Amino acid sequence: MATQLTQAKSPTELVITWEALPKDFQLEDEPVENTGQPLLAGALRESLEISGFIQPQMLIASNFGLCATVNGQLVTKAPDWVYVPLVNEIVGNRKSYTPNLEGNIPAIAIEFLSDTEGGEYSVKRTYPPGKWFFYENILQIPIYIIFQPNGGLLEYYQLENQRYDLKLPDENDRHWIDAMGLFLGTWQGTKEGRTGYWLRWWDQAGNLLPWAVEQIEQESQRAEQERQRAEQERQQKERLIAYLQSQGIDPNNLPQFE
Repeated sequence: MATQLTQAKSPTELVITWEALPKDFQLEDEPVENTGQPLLAGALRESLEISGFIQPQMLIASNFGLCATVNGQLVTKAPDWVYVPLVNEIVGNRKSYTPNLEGNIPAIAIEFLSDTEGGEYSVKRTYPPGKWFFYENILQIPIYIIFQPNGGLLEYYQLENQRYDLKLPDENDRHWIDAMGLFLGTWQGTKEGRTGYWLRWWDQAGNLLPWAVEQIEQESQRAEQERQRAEQERQQKERLIAYLQSQGIDPNNLPQFE
């Protein structure tokens, strides 16, 4: 499957093909830039999984190779987090993904910036092209998000007329993602020993999708509230029985009313 694109940024014509990787091809593992990135990526997936959002036909991964062949040369880029709504085949141990050939184009790609800029903003088109250029012009991923965990800055870009346009958040500092039916925004707090800014999901009603530890806490609070309610009912019943007995009335032999 081939697609030819003429880009406004350069008169150079790109020939993009979606080809299967050779069975013996070894993808180079991109190094994780810091220990916080896996936590951020895992937290994004965790709340989706707990809420029942994730379906078998979806692909949600981190540091995962997205592949395309550009002018005859294979290009792979590994976003820190990626969401593909529909894949053609459910594979348990998928090592890479070629859009169009294996399923939908990713709907969202997210990069977590480290202390030093790692190429997320690169628009170079020489081989191999930078991530920005690859997502915008080759894969044409509709939503590209760059998140700075240290300062909490979220840059939300949406593909319009084949170019990424920076979008401002709503009054709650969140972005509505129609493809997922969820809001995405930042949240400050502690999880797994990391205190700082996180990316979080909210449903359409504005409810925060919980992590496992938060869900357990919520269930514990509900159980405690139910215990307190039952205790209040028990005490009220005992007071009523005591009052009836003080009036010479047998609580176990009350008159029946039709």
